[in-house]
Amino acid sequence: MTEHTLPPDVLGAPTRRRFPGLAHQVKHARRFVERLLAASPELTTATLLTSELATNAVTHSASGSPGGKFEVTVYRGPGRARVEVRDLGGSEQPRAQHNDPRDITEHGRGLDLVEALASAWGSDDRSDGLGRTVWFELAWDPGDEGPAPLP
Repeated sequence: MTEHTLPPDVLGAPTRRRFPGLAHQVKHARRFVERLLAASPELTTATLLTSELATNAVTHSASGSPGGKFEVTVYRGPGRARVEVRDLGGSEQPRAQHNDPRDITEHGRGLDLVEALASAWGSDDRSDGLGRTVWFELAWDPGDEGPAPLP
């Protein structure tokens, strides 16, 4: 999926942070998004989906190899946000598994959650061939936002 549903001029300037490709860095990626989207009524969803994408980057891409890294980018606008996780690529394209909800296996649900909870999501290969970006977008009523987060 390569559809971008939010035109770039609708969202503010991006805020980015790069993380080492280690499993314990996923919590730091979550906190990064949590700080930036603190006023959003979709905060819990945003942090959950960020955790899923960051975990996938570390687990299923070259970002989890020694010296690997991944980058999280957050775009914010009135009543909407887009979160992107850029990794170093892997052998398979990210796709939802559409597993049976009663299936109790531990793996294979991350992108199913993203598909179910996000307004839109997708993945794009980088033009330089060095990885991909997996993203999701969330939308809400701008009147439901809380006070803006402190810098």
